[in-house]
Amino acid sequence: MKIASFFSGAGGLDLGFKNAGFEIVFANDNWEGCWETFEKNHDLPINKKSIADISPDEVPNVVGFIGGPPCQSWSLAGAMKGINDPRGKLFYNYINLIRAKKPLFFLAENVPGILSPQHKPEFMKILQAFNEIGYNVSYRLLDAKFFGVPQERRRVIIVGYHETLGNSFGYPQPSTKLIALKDAIGDMPAPVPAKERNKANEKLPIPNHEYMNGGFSTIYMSRNRVRSWNEQSFTIQAGGRHAPIHPHAPKMKFIEQNKREFVKGREHLYRRLSVRECAMIQTFPDDFIFYYKDVADGYKMIGNAVPVKLAEAIARKIKADLKGFKMGEGVDVCQTELLSNKEAKLCPT
Repeated sequence: MKIASFFSGAGGLDLGFKNAGFEIVFANDNWEGCWETFEKNHDLPINKKSIADISPDEVPNVVGFIGGPPCQSWSLAGAMKGINDPRGKLFYNYINLIRAKKPLFFLAENVPGILSPQHKPEFMKILQAFNEIGYNVSYRLLDAKFFGVPQERRRVIIVGYHETLGNSFGYPQPSTKLIALKDAIGDMPAPVPAKERNKANEKLPIPNHEYMNGGFSTIYMSRNRVRSWNEQSFTIQAGGRHAPIHPHAPKMKFIEQNKREFVKGREHLYRRLSVRECAMIQTFPDDFIFYYKDVADGYKMIGNAVPVKLAEAIARKIKADLKGFKMGEGVDVCQTELLSNKEAKLCPT
């Protein structure tokens, strides 16, 4: 089943869908920092335009659209501008392409802040816009740690099924078996620090196993940033300076409200997770290589990605829902790409 990807980044969402049996035939992202990584790992040229500049005829006919419109506009940690931020408006560009191409399903991923009181009215308008173009829409706040990801990471997952399917998406069941940091990165040897000005090392024994240098801000030191080996990681963010501390360090010492310190005498243990360790926590496979000159770009690609295992769990549920759906005479959705959504109908039982 062929699908199109938008806001693709390094392609964590894409890889999860590929693992579930989908084929990515179109990908788009206008950030230059991810292009080489995406193209070399997915063996697919990436469309480098802003989604606002993509015309429908550039996108092939596909079964589904997947993507995570930029989340900074909706983030509780950001300026919370929402739809008043140009990046917030990209949601509507995504809707316009879906309206034009009418895939059988779409997926959109975003931060929990989109459900905040400040943004909830606009979020409901977005859902209504999807509904008005013919989709039964579901959304749920999921934590990736319940889907095979060794990380606490809460994200809003929106899935729409074209009304011709006759049903809506039912979310996969969370697992009670959690993956700890020891299981994810416990056997990793020590990484190397980034070069001066946090430039990437040219050759490493383990690709991307390097960490950002530099001090820790007052904001960073306001909270404990260390999770133990038997816990799940804090959320992997898109900024290297905010990467969690490696679990071999003791948890930070509470001094007073919004102030913590590293344990005296053990300061040498407090280093940020490496780019590779962050990728492993995001469940990228070991052979997925990130290409960058500035280490910050490696962290950005990984932190912006949807964890691969979470994406795969959702994709497998979508694929199961699409089985038995027929498009036109004798054309099974499980065997070929969408030819015409208007001809879609349920297979006879």
